[in-house]
Amino acid sequence: MAGYSAFSQYYDALMSGVDYSRRAEYLLAILEYLGHRPGLALDLACGTGSLTLELYRRGVDVYGVDASAEMLSQAREKCMNAGADILFLRQRMQDLDLYGTVNTVFCTLDSINHLQGADEVRRAFQKVSLFLEPSGYFVFDMNTLYKHEMVLGNHSFVYDTPQVYCVWQNRFIAGTGRVDISLDFFERDGKVYRRSREHFSEFAYPMEQVKALLRDGGFSKIHMFQEMSMEPPVKDSQRVVIAAGKEG
Repeated sequence: MAGYSAFSQYYDALMSGVDYSRRAEYLLAILEYLGHRPGLALDLACGTGSLTLELYRRGVDVYGVDASAEMLSQAREKCMNAGADILFLRQRMQDLDLYGTVNTVFCTLDSINHLQGADEVRRAFQKVSLFLEPSGYFVFDMNTLYKHEMVLGNHSFVYDTPQVYCVWQNRFIAGTGRVDISLDFFERDGKVYRRSREHFSEFAYPMEQVKALLRDGGFSKIHMFQEMSMEPPVKDSQRVVIAAGKEG
């Protein structure tokens, strides 16, 4: 996620309902199901580092990459306070340039949807494949077309947390899979509220197109699951988890 300076301040508050501990266990269970043991791992688009930290706590040799300096600042502080010595790098997904190869790549909570179109997704997949060892796995999730049209759609949501009051407004662009998102944050500052705004778009794709983009990127073993399940996706799945492997 590039930029997102305002969003980074409130991201953890808005994502407080996400059980990162359970999510880390789930991702590792997928790898166990596939017979893959994570060696050196990358948390791609790691955001504020919550999942990175949970993977680290489970013995995964992991580091994080994100495009947002503000998100990485939050991640470094969080891990430092937890006593976790984790490396974080500032890079865009589609311009990934690592010092060497990794054995496993994770990318969660619809980060791939933030890439601006199929060409950027293909480029990101190619970069991941380039730095992924033979027999390595790329495990990521994506919001579905169903979620973009039927759940996000042209709807608005309100989040009232102790840290911030947020109004989330969506505009679905029919025929494109794109949702334009506007966030208005209101944080109490004495007797007044301080307002900040963030705008970005997310793109969803048919799963067959995602498979084709993965094959273009060099992945040949593709497994798809319903979120937080080992079952295959169904037509009204809102998020799909994909494990894509390279041939050994």
